[in-house]
Amino acid sequence: MKITVSGKNGMIITDGLRNSANKSLSKIEKLFTEDTEARVVLSVQKNNQIAEVTIPFKGMIFRAEEVSDDMYASIDNVVDKLEKQILKYKTKIKNNFATESIRFDIPQDYIKNGSSEENEFEVVKTKRFSIKPMSIEEAILQMNLLGHNFFVFTNSETDDFTVVYKRKDGRYGLIEPTM
Repeated sequence: MKITVSGKNGMIITDGLRNSANKSLSKIEKLFTEDTEARVVLSVQKNNQIAEVTIPFKGMIFRAEEVSDDMYASIDNVVDKLEKQILKYKTKIKNNFATESIRFDIPQDYIKNGSSEENEFEVVKTKRFSIKPMSIEEAILQMNLLGHNFFVFTNSETDDFTVVYKRKDGRYGLIEPTM
C-alpha cells in the first residue's frame, strides 16, 4: 500500500505523525494490493485534532474521519473505523465491485468479535418531489428553510442535477456531475 500523509490548515507533519499513520495503516494493509493508494490528511481546528483517511480504488472510495484532542488517538481511531467499514461490507464489496483490487482471503480470527455478515441495505422511506431550476444560493436557502442537511435541485446556470449540503464545519458543499 502506498501511503501519502499531508497536513491541512497549516498543519506540519512531523516524522512521528508520519510513522504513526504508517504503523496504524499497516493494520489494514493486508486487505489491499500493493498498488492501492491511501491518503491521510491531518489537520487542527480549534482544539480538535482531525485525521482523515481516503482509499480510492476501481470506482469505490473508503473514507473515514476521526476527531479527538490527541492527534495520535485520532490516527488510531480513524484506521479502526476504516477497518470496521471494510469488514462490515466485505461480502457486498467482494460481490459487487472490483475484487482484484481488494483481498478478503483473510483468516477468520482477524475479524474482531466474530462479526456476522452485514444486513442487506434496507430502504425504509421513499420521497418524490419535483425539481425546479434554481441558483445555488436559492437551493441553500431552501435547504435551510426545510431544516435538511442536503438539497437536490436543478442548477439554473448549468441545467444539471446538483446537490448542495451542509458540512460539519457549518459551511456548504456542492456536488456537481461531470462527464
